[in-house]
Amino acid sequence: MRRREQTAGVVSRTVLIVDDEEDILELLELTLLKMGLDVQRASSVKEAIKKVKESAFDLCLTDMRLPDGDGLEVLKYISENNQDLPVAVITAHGNTENAVAALKAGAFDYLAKPVSLEQLRTLVKSALSLPQPGTTPKSGGGEGLLGDSAAMQAVRDLIDKLARSEAPVQISGESGSGKELAARLIHRRSARGERPFVPVNCGAIPENLMESEFFGYKKGAFTGADADRVGFFQAANGGTLFLDEVADLPLPMQVKLLRAIQEKKVRKVGSTQEEAVDVRIISATHKKLGEQVDAGRFRHDLYYRLNVIELRMPAVRERREDIPLFVGAILEKLAAAVGAKKPDVSAEVMEALTRYDFPGNVRELENVLERALALSGNDEITLEDLQLTPPAVSDEVAVPSGANGKYPLQDYLDRVEKDAILEALEKTRFNRTAAAKLLGITFRSMRYRMERLGIN
Repeated sequence: MRRREQTAGVVSRTVLIVDDEEDILELLELTLLKMGLDVQRASSVKEAIKKVKESAFDLCLTDMRLPDGDGLEVLKYISENNQDLPVAVITAHGNTENAVAALKAGAFDYLAKPVSLEQLRTLVKSALSLPQPGTTPKSGGGEGLLGDSAAMQAVRDLIDKLARSEAPVQISGESGSGKELAARLIHRRSARGERPFVPVNCGAIPENLMESEFFGYKKGAFTGADADRVGFFQAANGGTLFLDEVADLPLPMQVKLLRAIQEKKVRKVGSTQEEAVDVRIISATHKKLGEQVDAGRFRHDLYYRLNVIELRMPAVRERREDIPLFVGAILEKLAAAVGAKKPDVSAEVMEALTRYDFPGNVRELENVLERALALSGNDEITLEDLQLTPPAVSDEVAVPSGANGKYPLQDYLDRVEKDAILEALEKTRFNRTAAAKLLGITFRSMRYRMERLGIN
């Protein structure tokens, strides 16, 4: 532990501030002292490193430009030698490159000059509330992210590091690979863990409603606005905003989102005043965002701000050794939901599951096991129950002779499901959100079913 006990028994929290400008040091020190913190000063890289070697600190605030180097050198030394000490970097106004470089190097967060005292106090409170290394998060470790494979261990290790930072995170991976679970785990393990986690599916919001949904609106801003309403940013204030399928944002909204991230302020539709928001952004997409940038469908500057650190979720076929663990956990959950005994799985069935590629990843595995559990007539799942051979999806599915084409059962059910989805899409003019509501399923379920059945 870095924290020291004072004679009165009160825990002393000490901040090291590093800057060569006396007025900045005075401003920072006065603000921190008013927060009840102890302060030590340094005016160069050499002096800062010397103090870190000699004393214990709870936070380091360092300017980027110093007489004998830059703040990244202080950050690098601390990262290599005092890994549990959060470092925040102070950058010149508008210098996005330095801010991103600091976050990539492991900085907890950054402040832009001129320093906003409100943002400074918020940053300090967040940094000092970080869980201590080695402690167990209140909300339950790696819940949901199963797997003992090397790939999953690497994911969990990176999540632990990301939880001790405020850096924007871009989570990539195929549909069903657990991107939202990873985002929730980063949030729960961070200093924001007790604050809101607001997930937003960017592909499910009509373009004409995006600004009001993200930033809120004032009463009378437009027809039907009969009361003030907060947006996603205000709802997530102090916590984390998770932007799922961020590649689906239209270009005009990308511009407004970029400004909100850079300025840390938003303006409600119909308002003349901006309000400060303290939000960490985690985004995700199953598309390759770099390719979207190259194609002109995603702004390079927004990509640069969102993709500070990338977390890639591996596909199930890349960690086949984890499949038995998934199978056991999923079957236990499914059996408990219907009050039944967890069925047995033979070595033959497990081998078949381990060999299968699962293009829909964990979500598809859950679907396969749920179907097998429904079809199973005893306490053991058989190969026949699995029905793992994926049907060829085309406009015209070959209908087996006899029994009105109702065999094999899965082919028949897939045709019925595809017809129902296409009919709902036609009725709603191919609005996927409205079609999902018409079918009585969630948008996420709708998207998965369309991908599985090959509906574009």
